[in-house]
Amino acid sequence: MEVVEMQANILVYDVGSTYTKAAAFALKDRRFTFLGRGQSPTTLHDVMEGARRAEAAIQAQGVQFAAEMKRYSSCSAAGGLRMVALGYMPRVTAKAAKEVAMTAGARVMQVVSAEEPLSFRREVLMEINPDIILLSGGTDGGDEGCALENAEMICELHGKATVIVACNKYAQRAVAELFDKAGVAYVRVPNIMPTIHELNIKPAREAIHEQFIRQITRARGLVEFRAGLSDQAVVPTPGAVLLASELLAKGTYEQEGAGSLILVDIGGATTDIHSALPELEKLSIEERGLIINNEKQFSYRTVEGNLGLRVSATGIPEAVGPNAVIRAMDGDYGVTPDEALRFAQHLEDHPDYIPADEREKSLERAMATCAINTALRRHAGHYADTADPVMGIMAGTAIGRDLRRVERVLCVGGIFVHSDKQAAEEMVLRCFEDPGISLLPQEKPQIVQDRDYILYAMGVLGKYYPDAAFSFLKEYTGS
Repeated sequence: MEVVEMQANILVYDVGSTYTKAAAFALKDRRFTFLGRGQSPTTLHDVMEGARRAEAAIQAQGVQFAAEMKRYSSCSAAGGLRMVALGYMPRVTAKAAKEVAMTAGARVMQVVSAEEPLSFRREVLMEINPDIILLSGGTDGGDEGCALENAEMICELHGKATVIVACNKYAQRAVAELFDKAGVAYVRVPNIMPTIHELNIKPAREAIHEQFIRQITRARGLVEFRAGLSDQAVVPTPGAVLLASELLAKGTYEQEGAGSLILVDIGGATTDIHSALPELEKLSIEERGLIINNEKQFSYRTVEGNLGLRVSATGIPEAVGPNAVIRAMDGDYGVTPDEALRFAQHLEDHPDYIPADEREKSLERAMATCAINTALRRHAGHYADTADPVMGIMAGTAIGRDLRRVERVLCVGGIFVHSDKQAAEEMVLRCFEDPGISLLPQEKPQIVQDRDYILYAMGVLGKYYPDAAFSFLKEYTGS
């Protein structure tokens, strides 16, 4: 975007495990102007050092800082909270856990239902040793036994985890008494699934986010950094990106949103797909149907933990086969299946490696295409290929997340920052050429690159300046 000569009065940081980034903006007359960005290797012994270097990189571009600066931040350097979800029904627990973890700073390590024997549940908690346990189970007025059984097991194990008690409200008092007696740290929130038609995830999500803030406070070097921020409520970086996409899709009280969109976020370890479909908020509870059968909420995210371009790079050819990666290349470079596998292994073993020539760049882009394609099809719904009389489903019925009318795809991640517009579009548009039975966009969507890596900043700033952030996002994405 064009650099404008004015003073920056807002800085937004992103403290990552490898780099600390900063984006500078001028806020005037309820409008943001992007002035520049900088980055520096993260210095965990003193995060302020890396932040100052990122600021200096911006100033070296000729950007002047105002005397009164507001500073905000997202953070992923401390890693996400390791979370295990315990519940009654497997599909419901899994869905609730993923929704609660979204934007809160948690990573769902395992989902365990009442169908699993108690011995297995105990082994999971002992092996993972989570930071957070989401204790769900039972609609209000429904099953209480599962939550109580799991609470007793947690008391016996004496783990370090804080328990988010989000089960049947009629079981919560008994659960709290057990935890008080055993000295287990816990937070009570309303039931995440009060009825079979409804997920109430916001209170549990906020409770987990509070635990995330406490974790990064304890991390080395982050205490002083947070003290210098205008608001110490640091947002998890993936959550900040999602908040930006939700703001763009939905709009504000004063401005109408841009409508349904898909966000593709491909990193070194995971490929995340997020879709925001504001039209679904108009559906009644009955129209949304059972929680276990669909994905009819406004915001929905899926994470593919084995599809990344660095630390999980080998997961891509393992998922699709090396020949599929070769077919996705944008030229005939004579790459063999063994070479594709060796390249993926090299990226995994050397996360800082940068492709040396056009052949390797093409292979990396092909891996990205395969990861995105796989993740999109797992995120999207599909047409039923057979009838299911029990569920009342006919062959050809659309099931799951319906993305057929989405017209815009936001693309986030290092490979999009470093790719030109044509390469970025080709990487993503190939995934929509043959949707098959998947409920993917029917028309070729608009591809929007986050070339300046500032979507995270708008997600953070949207909490404080929603209209200004929304206006900036509309212009930045051409919406």
